[in-house]
Amino acid sequence: MARGAPSPADLQVVRELAARGVVVTASQLESWRRAGLLPRHRRRGLGRGRESVVDVVDPVVVESAAVLARHLRQGRDRRLAVLEWFAEAGGAVKPGAVRVPEPPLAAVREAVVWVMRGTVSHRLLELARGAAGAGEEAADALYEVADRLLATRPYRGSADPALVRAALEADEDVDVPDGPDFKEVVHLVAAIGLGAQEVGGDALAEAFGAFALFGLTTEDWTQMLGAAERGESPPVDWGLLQQRANVLEPVQQASDEQLLRARTVLLGLRMFYGLYAMHALFMPDTPALAALRAKIDELGVFPILDHVIALSSSPRHFAQDLAIGLDPLFDGLYKTLMDQLTATPALLQIPGDETGAAGFMGTWTRTLREQTARTRKRADASCEEPS
Repeated sequence: MARGAPSPADLQVVRELAARGVVVTASQLESWRRAGLLPRHRRRGLGRGRESVVDVVDPVVVESAAVLARHLRQGRDRRLAVLEWFAEAGGAVKPGAVRVPEPPLAAVREAVVWVMRGTVSHRLLELARGAAGAGEEAADALYEVADRLLATRPYRGSADPALVRAALEADEDVDVPDGPDFKEVVHLVAAIGLGAQEVGGDALAEAFGAFALFGLTTEDWTQMLGAAERGESPPVDWGLLQQRANVLEPVQQASDEQLLRARTVLLGLRMFYGLYAMHALFMPDTPALAALRAKIDELGVFPILDHVIALSSSPRHFAQDLAIGLDPLFDGLYKTLMDQLTATPALLQIPGDETGAAGFMGTWTRTLREQTARTRKRADASCEEPS
């Protein structure tokens, strides 16, 4: 084979993909290989002093090339394609389909770090570190810039799905409450750079209360932090705040196994969040679904899930949520909800309906059609009323 000429194995890959309607070239395959995204074909030695040959085209090479061809476009950063590949590899395999192989996890790690470097969280962390020990002017500048950056990411608020459903069933307007003022989170940013003592317990209580984590209000946090300051309870380890604020280090230090686990956590939490939220859209209720919602309510974590778990297919959102999946807090939440799921199986089984998930989906579809018809009828009646 002439130097620089495509290998017979790569030409076979090109032909196999062309038969599927996927167009790639041998030069593209080699380019992806040089970038560390495509493995080489397995080779067999012919014996001492003789060259090795490729007996069979490696299916992993074929499937990896196919997924790259799906996600790579002219002018698009390869790291976005790697993230989409990693997300796809973690999904369920359709009947008769071939499982997508995992991308090189070193490339996944690099892509997540690249995305995280451009996030508001990382920019705020850098600002906070730069303000440390730099005087009052630097502190004022930190508050000003952080306030401006946080204002660009307003939180839509989390309407209680049960209240939304009740309002829709009663043909009433849905009252969506204003979301918490996440501008208060600027106090957490300041605490990272200036120290918690400089910011003060009251301001930090407002910041923690904005998240409504575990159902705790600003007043709850004020009482707890005040008790710690007075020595009535154990002191707060503010070093944990510093650790949690570093959005890059956990990703950079994550092992391959931890990255795979983070994806499992993320996809699981997306599922649980979706099941909770879809109650608002007339999803049939089952004992298992009711128990799952009750557990989420008991933990008080729906607002935080609503804020941090993105159902968007954007690779940038996936990267940010993947970093969240590395956090022990969310890993523990995933375990707890999986335990709940195990304790109450038959999630999509309506009591008395032996058709299982098919019956569940049929009931849901029928209910949605009925609700849509009711809404249209009400809208038509409103239009016919004399002005």
